[in-house]
Amino acid sequence: MGKLSSKVVLVTGASRGIGKEIAKLFAREGARVACTARTIDEGDHPLEGSLSTTIAEIVKDGGQAVPIAGDVSSFEECERIVREARDAFGPIDVLVNNAALTYFIPIAEFPPAKWLKSFAVNVHGPFFMARLVLEDMLARKSGAIVNISSGAAIGPGRGPYKTPPMRGGTLYGAEKAALERFTQGLASEVYGSGISVTCLSPSQVVATPGVLFHKLVDRPDSPRAEPIELMARAALLLATEPLDKVTGRVTYSQQILAEFGWIEKGRGIGIDVAGSGYSQI
Repeated sequence: MGKLSSKVVLVTGASRGIGKEIAKLFAREGARVACTARTIDEGDHPLEGSLSTTIAEIVKDGGQAVPIAGDVSSFEECERIVREARDAFGPIDVLVNNAALTYFIPIAEFPPAKWLKSFAVNVHGPFFMARLVLEDMLARKSGAIVNISSGAAIGPGRGPYKTPPMRGGTLYGAEKAALERFTQGLASEVYGSGISVTCLSPSQVVATPGVLFHKLVDRPDSPRAEPIELMARAALLLATEPLDKVTGRVTYSQQILAEFGWIEKGRGIGIDVAGSGYSQI
């Protein structure tokens, strides 16, 4: 019996990277996984990864999964995604909000259309998806929502600034900070209904296809990077531990895994350096 046996899970951004790894692990733990993303087949996107590949790998391992192509920046699309997930597997037990869109552009040069699109995916999308799956969770007084954040939510603090910031990170950091505040607010709203809401970031950079494309690390085995499976395991922990142990937590992969004894020790954000303000309250 896996930790998610008989559960229905919906994972956004499941075509590659962290979302794909979460979908695969959750399927191995017995979940029936609805995987959604915009990339259906290999070659549809410049980066490696697709829903077809994710589903094929889950099925090859003996898991159950369905692909649902969709764009979480649209409420109507989110309605269809959730409807198709329910039609395939039934009411949603666990939602993982992982889909993200990033443009590395300084504010002085940021095109308004790209600003609005990024905000729609990274902030509106998690609200849309949570709003829709809560119909199932509130009715049954159970469920878990795991939001995927980033160390970018940790601001640069007050000046003077002696080192240059990461180019174009202001919007993405603001979006993830908003997601962390949303997490704790929603957690408090639905606590009485037995629903857990948490937020998770990597303790160290994860060498996903997008991270490698933007040259945030130079290779998958960079000593600055953490194995991608740590994020998947941390998401599993947050989705399955009892409500009072985790709900409202804004945390980091290696921090939470070490705290619960799932790894012996960790490093990075949450351990060697402090996390965001929301992770400390």
